[in-house]
Amino acid sequence: MRKSSILGRMSAAAAAAVLFASLGSGPAAAHGGAADVVRTDAGPVRGAVTDQHREFLGIPYAAAPVGDLRWASPQPVTPWTAPRDATRPGKRCAQLPLPPYLGGESEDCLYLNVTTPRRARAGLPVMVWLHPGGFTAGSGTETAPARMAVQGGVVVVTINYRVGVLGFLDLPALDSGLARHRSGNFGIEDQQAALRWVQRNARAFGGDPGNVTIFGQWSGGRSVCVQLAAPGAAGLFHRAITMSNPCTLNDVPKPDGSLDPEPLGLPRPRAQAEARGMAFADAAGCAEAHTVAACLRAKPADELLAHAEYLVFTPVYGGGGVLPDDPIEALRSGHVNRVPVLLGVNQDAYRTSDAFLEAYGYPPLTAEGYADRVRNMVGPAHVDRVLARYPLERYGVPSLAWSALATDALLARPLVDTKDILTAARIPTYAYEFADANAPWYANTPLPSFPTGSYQDAEVQYLFDTSYFAGRRLTPAQRRLSDTMIGYWTRFARTGDPNGPGLPYWPRSDPRRDTALRLAPGPGGIRPVDFGGEHSAGFWRAMS
Repeated sequence: MRKSSILGRMSAAAAAAVLFASLGSGPAAAHGGAADVVRTDAGPVRGAVTDQHREFLGIPYAAAPVGDLRWASPQPVTPWTAPRDATRPGKRCAQLPLPPYLGGESEDCLYLNVTTPRRARAGLPVMVWLHPGGFTAGSGTETAPARMAVQGGVVVVTINYRVGVLGFLDLPALDSGLARHRSGNFGIEDQQAALRWVQRNARAFGGDPGNVTIFGQWSGGRSVCVQLAAPGAAGLFHRAITMSNPCTLNDVPKPDGSLDPEPLGLPRPRAQAEARGMAFADAAGCAEAHTVAACLRAKPADELLAHAEYLVFTPVYGGGGVLPDDPIEALRSGHVNRVPVLLGVNQDAYRTSDAFLEAYGYPPLTAEGYADRVRNMVGPAHVDRVLARYPLERYGVPSLAWSALATDALLARPLVDTKDILTAARIPTYAYEFADANAPWYANTPLPSFPTGSYQDAEVQYLFDTSYFAGRRLTPAQRRLSDTMIGYWTRFARTGDPNGPGLPYWPRSDPRRDTALRLAPGPGGIRPVDFGGEHSAGFWRAMS
């Protein structure tokens, strides 16, 4: 589900609505001890050490992509010799404002952050977080992973990568020079550059470069799917977790409920991406083919962003390059990096869309509007059948009925399909459903007129402290769920199996059953359920 899924290509405000000492050369630094200075392959960094964890912020993993390096593949950093201050995060990548995510102000933004337990033994699992934001917004600094690192005994790396038009512009004029591949996937190349940094430097922080998990939510989850399909990512990670974006998800509704032929926030074919790139260049005043690259590189970043649409500059596939094939087709054909996968969605994910619409002044969805959306989504031949399956009387509020229908059709069914593909290929797979009906709402957005339930994004605050949930507090029962989720995620990172001592049993996915582990607080809240049956996966499969 996209936060923009029911806004289409509206104004910026509307699009936003639907989506927040001494050098460490001795054994302590080499083996992840409590030293505040660690040697990286480019130079030493001095971080901060607390009673429980060490934190190293704002470490450059690639040169600043500015000037001639704008729309270039990531280049090596210039080494340094004196300890570099690593107590403050690097700047966020330049980006359009897209609440709840914070704004970005700089093209000099290719930085990462490393958090470890205070006294980490050598060989800890490494978990690399790929942030959400629809490939348009977000940063690695919006998540603070200290609790995950300490409780789970892992090294957590959060990264910035180029987003929006600066990360995913596709133009033939940018296909040469310092672009190692074709244009359109510089943000994906940034992610791979960060993973190569992890391979070179994990041991210095107490991590194991042979045990790296990539994980992400929303577009971060789709980034995980992209890296599974990317030949250049082979060997850079060994487990994968995709949250709220199963890899076969490929449909996003427009404001009227009809499915967008060019879905926002998803990877797109090269021909479509190039057409959009040329339209952008023309809008920016750089229409001459022989000067377009130089013209665009001469423009200030804020001027480029002013001409960029939301959620349309996304990873590009086909025609060679970083993604030679559609990632969905690569998954179906088995041409993927074969690693254990953990995946899941939120029970009430699509409530986020209507909630953000209300927050920005749109009237609540009406009964008539609900029926119209359903008709536009499934067509007049099927509307009665679908409305009978999701009668408004059952839910009471049109937005709740629409959320149930859209979550089932556009998220739950793709999760089942993705699970089936992975398990048929004998890839170890574990599926979950996050289902806390009382998850705290965003800190910077008013509550809508209906219960938000286990909405899109809600699960992130159970793994991290985040800027867009700042000040929110989990109840004791929710905190126990959070502890259990951290246990599952980090155990999976350690062994490829989330099960471990003190954790309720999580059955491995089976192609013969559509079971998932429900994650909810309270007695019996964590248990296997018939996910496919409860979300009408068979009904929606028969509709296609």
